[in-house]
Amino acid sequence: MTAPYLNPAVRHDAVLLFDVTDSNPNGDPDAGNQPRQDGETGQGLVSDVAIKRKIRNTVPLVKEGDARFGIFVEAGTALNTRIDGALDETAPAKGKRDPAAAQRWLCEHYFDIRMFGAVMSTGEKVGNQRGAGHVYGPVQVSFARSIEEIAPIEHTITRVTPTKPADLENGKVSEIGRKWTVPYGLYRGTLHYSAAKGAKTGVQAEDLEVLWRSIEYMFEHDRSSARGEMKLCGLVVFSHTSVLGNAPAHALAQRVRVERTETTDGKPARALTDYQLQIEGQDMPTGVEASVLVNLWPGTE
Repeated sequence: MTAPYLNPAVRHDAVLLFDVTDSNPNGDPDAGNQPRQDGETGQGLVSDVAIKRKIRNTVPLVKEGDARFGIFVEAGTALNTRIDGALDETAPAKGKRDPAAAQRWLCEHYFDIRMFGAVMSTGEKVGNQRGAGHVYGPVQVSFARSIEEIAPIEHTITRVTPTKPADLENGKVSEIGRKWTVPYGLYRGTLHYSAAKGAKTGVQAEDLEVLWRSIEYMFEHDRSSARGEMKLCGLVVFSHTSVLGNAPAHALAQRVRVERTETTDGKPARALTDYQLQIEGQDMPTGVEASVLVNLWPGTE
């Protein structure tokens, strides 16, 4: 029997929890790469774009060499080249390009178009339409927000060699830089899958399996000096039995609660064990089933 969270014909809503230790989860280029924050509450933020980038980078590792799991938005590749290639690939013998056929071909060959959607109206104009149109993706990811206020720290770092030969000749022996880290933060975000839109882009059970697996492993393959300690702590998927869904997404998300433990004595959180997770799985709305795919809290069911 197929797991409920792999059924592409019904709606799914998910809650994901991840923590950050001495890392910068999502630097803001408008603020000197300082970790993103809510200016009023001080809570940390990680953009949906950053989360989807991590998923995109992990999919090829999960489905290496599979032509159906290509990544459209990929570093070092011009999007128009791929759009024009699809228009050529689907053109009939007489050579007339068909934007609708090209769009279907792109959905079939690129996981991120099939799941996240894409704006593909930037290629060559065909008739009254440019490129291959616009695909509305069935998977939408929210910003992730830290449970509590974060306290970013700016560090001064040094390098023992200058960049330019002239600087070395003038006696300069090192260069100074800066980097930001968050001592600790537990972040929460949501993800939503629309079966109605998934039917239009051709989503299959295998796509959902790859999505959940990529989320599970996305931090393991995104490590760097700025993101050395980030991990997925929780992933709870609420699967419905209908296309439209059987309960509001926000009401289901509220069943996943994170609270401070009583042993922290008001001190800043510095570990996952400073929080406790509660998943309200009893008396679920009719037609909704909860699946806990990841749970790092010991003793939590």
